[in-house]
Amino acid sequence: MTARILDGKALGLAIREEVAVDVAKLAAVGIKPGLAVVLVGEDPASQVYVRSKGRACEEAGMYSVTIRLPDTATQDELLATIDKLNADPAIHGMLVQLPLPKRMDSDKVLRRINPLKDVDGFHPENVGKLVTGDPTAFRPATPYGIQQMLIRSGIETNGAHAVIIGRSNIVGKPMANLLIQQGPGGNATVTVCHSRSKDLPSLTRQGDILIVAIGRAEFLTADMVRPGAVVIDVGINRVEDATREKGYRLCGDVEYEPVAAIASAITPVPGGVGPMTIAMLLKNTLQAAELTRAE
Repeated sequence: MTARILDGKALGLAIREEVAVDVAKLAAVGIKPGLAVVLVGEDPASQVYVRSKGRACEEAGMYSVTIRLPDTATQDELLATIDKLNADPAIHGMLVQLPLPKRMDSDKVLRRINPLKDVDGFHPENVGKLVTGDPTAFRPATPYGIQQMLIRSGIETNGAHAVIIGRSNIVGKPMANLLIQQGPGGNATVTVCHSRSKDLPSLTRQGDILIVAIGRAEFLTADMVRPGAVVIDVGINRVEDATREKGYRLCGDVEYEPVAAIASAITPVPGGVGPMTIAMLLKNTLQAAELTRAE
């Protein structure tokens, strides 16, 4: 068996084109969706990701602004920046790029964002809405993107056993909540595995759908996968490789080639989940702007 490649680039582009059509409709009634990204410090990976978000917004016809605070910025300065964006009518969606410097309280910072502008879906109000199945919730972009990938790729979740490796607030927990909801991309039976799970391979081999978000390079090996399973690799890791010009290569949390040989479908790294995350962030920003129209 050779796995079907789930092309996040193509799917993400299709969603972004759909968003652009709806953005144009809002523009016709005088609303231009606006997204603000706040970045603290000079983390190279965050810089690249923030630039990608900005370009995607502009290509969709949205207003985009990035506010860069220096490494020396205080938490009070960051909170004051959030307050200004909360009060700015041109900004419909806002996110603070994580991780923040260790001296800052991430929970306090995320709670400061207006829940109606919380397009990352991390504010407790949106988390609660997601858990209860409220359709007005902003869904965290990465799990939301994975759910859309499954739906648009024709992968059935209804009655499927989905095994998630990783229990973070960014991926694992919201992914489980999305998959157990009623409706398209839901109605799954979900097992969430983590560092304390016993006999992990016996659990992962039960999965019809495996979602791996553990942050460890090539952690999931072929012996942990049931033949025919769908494998979604959320990880992106930099591994030293002297054979490459840059001295490193990028890989996911899945040992790609051996797993692809037995899975029915798999996401590549890069080009899988990443583009879907950006697409769904735009979708959430559009949703936030549409709330303005409804007021």
